Amino acid sequence: MQLEHHLGLAIAQPLSIQPMTIPLWGLVLFILWVIAVVILLIVVRIRHLAIGGSPEDFAVVDDKNLMWRLFRVQANLIENLPLYLGIVFLLTIRGVFGGGVNLLISIYITFRLLHSIIHIVGADPRLRIASLAVQFSCLLGLIGLAIVE
Repeated sequence: MQLEHHLGLAIAQPLSIQPMTIPLWGLVLFILWVIAVVILLIVVRIRHLAIGGSPEDFAVVDDKNLMWRLFRVQANLIENLPLYLGIVFLLTIRGVFGGGVNLLISIYITFRLLHSIIHIVGADPRLRIASLAVQFSCLLGLIGLAIVE
C-alpha cells in the first residue's frame, strides 16, 4: 500500500498491480521447485517408514541416502530463497528490468535447479560448488544492476 499524507494523517492507497516480469516468474519457479522437493522428500520419508524404517533415520547424515540428500536440498533451497527474494524485491522496487536482468535471472534459476538435481542424484560435490559460484555471480551482477540503474 502506498501512503498519502493529508493534514498529518497517513491514508493508505492501494498499490498498482505490476506485470509479471522474468524476475517474478523466476520467483514462481523457485517456489514451485521448493514445493516439489518437499513433496518428494515427504514421499521418500513415507516410503521409508512403510518398509519399517524409523523416524530417527531422518537425521542420519549419509550422502549416499536419498532421504538425506533431499533433506539437504530442501534446506539449501530454503537458505537461498531469501537471497533471491531480496534481489527480486530490490529490482522491482527500483524498476530495473531488461535484457541483462532477464539473462542473469535465467542463468541463476537454471543453475539453482541444476544445483538441486546434482545434489539429489548424488553427483560430484564439486559440480554443486561450481553451480553455486555461477549463482552467486548472477546475484552479485543483479545487485550491481539494481544499484547502478
